[in-house]
Amino acid sequence: MARNTALIYNWWSLFARLAIPERHAEAITSRPLLLEAVRKQACHGRQRHLMVTSMHGDHRELRKILHRLIVFFTWLRANAEQLTCAERWRQILSLALVKFLRGRLLNPPQLRLNFNP
Repeated sequence: MARNTALIYNWWSLFARLAIPERHAEAITSRPLLLEAVRKQACHGRQRHLMVTSMHGDHRELRKILHRLIVFFTWLRANAEQLTCAERWRQILSLALVKFLRGRLLNPPQLRLNFNP
């Protein structure tokens, strides 16, 4: 159970960093901001529109956060076919950790070959 809790906490921390890259957002403050909203999906033709209505007092900040996420995921979806799975994760983690990386991309993972002569 402790491993599951730690895993969920780590995933939420990465999502919160992706949404708010300039500062650390504790779960107790970021969950009400990012999760407590009413969503409605409307489909017309082949287009889907997602409408998000938040009752949070800081709705202007939430609008900027959601716009940043929409722009990033739209770019990622448009380029996902050209990227490998590792490159997609590299892009996601580079944006989530932009404060620590100072705008650089993460180094690509090293290919490890187990060679025993």
